[in-house]
Amino acid sequence: MTASQAFRRSARIASLEISEIVQITERAASLRAEGADIVALSTGEPDFPTPSHVVEAAHQAALAGRTKYPATLGTPELRDLIASQNGVGRANVIVSTGAKQVLANAMLASLDPGDEVVMPAPYWTSYSDIVALAGGAPVVVPCTMETGFRITPERLDAAITPRTRWVMLNSPSNPTGAIYSRDELRSLAGVLQRHPHVMVLVDEIYDHLSFTDFASMREVVPELSDRMLIVNGVSKAYAMTGWRIGWGIGPADMIFALGAVQGQITSGASAISQAAAVAALSGPQELLAERLAILKTRRDLVVSRLNAMPGITCPVPDGAFYVFPDVTGAMAAKGLATCAEFCTALLETQGLALVPGRAFGLPGHLRLSFAYSQANLEAGLDRLERFLSRPPEPAGEERPVAESFS
Repeated sequence: MTASQAFRRSARIASLEISEIVQITERAASLRAEGADIVALSTGEPDFPTPSHVVEAAHQAALAGRTKYPATLGTPELRDLIASQNGVGRANVIVSTGAKQVLANAMLASLDPGDEVVMPAPYWTSYSDIVALAGGAPVVVPCTMETGFRITPERLDAAITPRTRWVMLNSPSNPTGAIYSRDELRSLAGVLQRHPHVMVLVDEIYDHLSFTDFASMREVVPELSDRMLIVNGVSKAYAMTGWRIGWGIGPADMIFALGAVQGQITSGASAISQAAAVAALSGPQELLAERLAILKTRRDLVVSRLNAMPGITCPVPDGAFYVFPDVTGAMAAKGLATCAEFCTALLETQGLALVPGRAFGLPGHLRLSFAYSQANLEAGLDRLERFLSRPPEPAGEERPVAESFS
């Protein structure tokens, strides 16, 4: 028996696959390597560089010998800084290898088989897989464009059962950019107060990328702080995706449990990256407003152009750097049954990589990231417009990307 024959997937990962975002990104890279002209607007990564003073802080940390094992819960310097900026103590903060690890730590530390996690759809693709990996059962609540892609108190209340352990919220949202207002957060908190067995996880990784008023749920409803986990990090606002630093803020006993999980998986996050995060959070902050203004200009360009295209309806996102337009009309006009087929045809015939809404639990949409240069956005929108203006291709006669640009 060979090693490959001996290996089998465990039940807990039987349904897990590489995320559709990664699959699309890899397909686009493969086509580009074959010589195709590809425009990818599919990934959630800002095109801005990491601020120079942050890079220099990492350099100095390395020169100073801060290359040993870090504390499992994070360096005291970074934990204390995060704590002071959020009005909590060090015991309420864990630093992890990216915000995704905080999410995974939380689910692994708290879910037993069959425990339920309520998540409004559309949701970031990893949410449901992380819950499943931890043995939990995602309870998906579709939230359409008509409700601003936000869960209502009534729908939240209906989704909660005695098996519910968590409600997961994301504000500003990936993929829609929706932000929950203070009143909406209070209304949701009212539901949670009637269900004291339910914890709430709020992913606020895009908090600094808000075009309208943003408020943390912890600030708005502090009475729920004893069963609330706030997730954040430096990846998006400070253009530090590759530095892999995120954190969680919650009650001390919860943080201790997350640390117990983390200690057996990664131990502490990179000490050099943590020094860089300290510099990002404590250094000059003017760059945040400057970059937000650039993103707003890009957002307005994308929304305007998309809404001028036949069969597409694109709401204006409140934050983050994504739009999540409804493309059902365009799908019908092209004779395509699903948003996945729509995105595949875009990539294969026009060399434009976008992500279908089904990856986020809400088909009939697509996600376009405007965390790219205006030139790339214009090029991608031109390709989408050209795709929509052409008659549907007969089945089996789609031209390959290399020919489509001739």
